[in-house]
Amino acid sequence: FRIQKKICGNQKNGQFFLVSADLFLDAEFVALADDLSKTVDYGAVCLFIKERMETHPFRLIETAAHFLAQEILLAYPAIQKINLRLHKPDAPIGLPFETVYIQVEKGWHNVFLSVGSNLGDRESAIQTALWKLRALPDVQVLKQSDLIQTKPYGYQEQGDFLNGCVFLKTIKTPRALLRTLNQIEADLGVNRSTKIHWGPRAIDLDILLYDQLILDEETLTIPHKDMKNRSFVLEPLSQIAGYVRHPVFHKTIGELWQELQGCADQAGGSNG
Repeated sequence: FRIQKKICGNQKNGQFFLVSADLFLDAEFVALADDLSKTVDYGAVCLFIKERMETHPFRLIETAAHFLAQEILLAYPAIQKINLRLHKPDAPIGLPFETVYIQVEKGWHNVFLSVGSNLGDRESAIQTALWKLRALPDVQVLKQSDLIQTKPYGYQEQGDFLNGCVFLKTIKTPRALLRTLNQIEADLGVNRSTKIHWGPRAIDLDILLYDQLILDEETLTIPHKDMKNRSFVLEPLSQIAGYVRHPVFHKTIGELWQELQGCADQAGGSNG
């Protein structure tokens, strides 16, 4: 459905904005439930948009659009994705024009992380990292695997690891999520620029899967490029995502784990 609500903005000169939002819900679920509590009160969303735009100051229309899209997703859990346009028909351009607008799309994404530690109180470090994730408004931690103890992977002169996997939903983009994970690691004493490759660490947080995204950049590769060879990843991941299909190998995590178990030369271990 589409909302078009002309509202007075919060700038001192009283500029006007036009908000257009496409909201995406699980229509089949709502229809089968036939329950008002499972859908979205469209009138309430309109009032919500009006209140947020009138009471929050913004310097940039880009900031306002991203803020508004995220606030709607957080306030209305039934909305899975939003495509929002924020128009500024009275923008001070000095030329004839109809409108200026920015369009943003945000939604909830399914993400699987690996977590590991082999320094200090390993379990406490992992639980602290997960607590920090749960405290974020745009992250929902939904499932956590058992923690397993494994021998180190690669660099062997270090202690055993505790490893596990986590399923979460987030509004964050892959790069924003990576920045968040790196900040949590830094908060717990990890410096990624100086630590030994595959070496000891107080906490290690890696993105394994992000929806069915395939991404290969200098600082971020999704799916994690070596996960199919790592028992310390596939064993806990298969507990919570055995049905999930790997977007590159087109096999489920359960199938990849079974194949790895069948390889006699696997040494096990974990980190990085």
